[in-house]
Amino acid sequence: MTTRRIRLGVQVQPQHATYPKIRATVLELEQLGVDVLFNWDHFYPLSGEPDGLHFESWTELASWAELTSTVELGALVNCNSYRNADLQADMARTIDHISDGRFIFGTGSGWFERDYDEYGYEFGTAGSRLNDLADGLARVTTRWGKLNPAPTRRIPILIGGAGEQKTLRLVARHADIWHSFVAPEDIAPKVGVIERWAEKEGRDVSNLVISNELKDRDEEYADALFAAGVRTFTLGLNGPDYDPEIARRWLRWRDAKNG
Repeated sequence: MTTRRIRLGVQVQPQHATYPKIRATVLELEQLGVDVLFNWDHFYPLSGEPDGLHFESWTELASWAELTSTVELGALVNCNSYRNADLQADMARTIDHISDGRFIFGTGSGWFERDYDEYGYEFGTAGSRLNDLADGLARVTTRWGKLNPAPTRRIPILIGGAGEQKTLRLVARHADIWHSFVAPEDIAPKVGVIERWAEKEGRDVSNLVISNELKDRDEEYADALFAAGVRTFTLGLNGPDYDPEIARRWLRWRDAKNG
């Protein structure tokens, strides 16, 4: 898990900005050389003005798939609760084709209660939503095997979270990328949990990519994450400005690490 090159993913948070600004930011970040572009799957801003400007995740990603040509793209993360699982699989397969195989299926169980209340979804409990995610992932992967045409590649699955009893078992069962916000010293114990679940699941996770967040962190902390095995680093940029200088800083760090 420690030999691959560092990749930088930038989350262009779809809040407080016009779509022309989002479009221009996506193009600028691709030109700068980021590896992955993410958005998030919510219906309202998560910070700032609660009823501020905001755009929907999946339709935006389809736009980005046509707009770009080199970066991978996906949600950090999709909410399993908001769409039928088989529909999610079909949407993912379609964006995979639009992007010529650059789509990453990032997914999670959901948490932002306002989204649920405003759009009429049952909020349930953290446990019930994780159970629904387990069912949804099984359906998504099964549907990918039935679609015509099939996906252009085995679509990578990114799962976020660090809960050891349910989330990390789903990581062991399905994920190609594990994303979390855990501290450097906690990564090895969590990976150990994933490996133990993988033994039970009969799955090899030796190529699992470990992902973590850079926002509001410094190079010393990033170095510690790197030493702990993190190889995909994500950086959240908030509207309306999406300051590209922050991405430039971390691209310089990435390139220095990669040699």
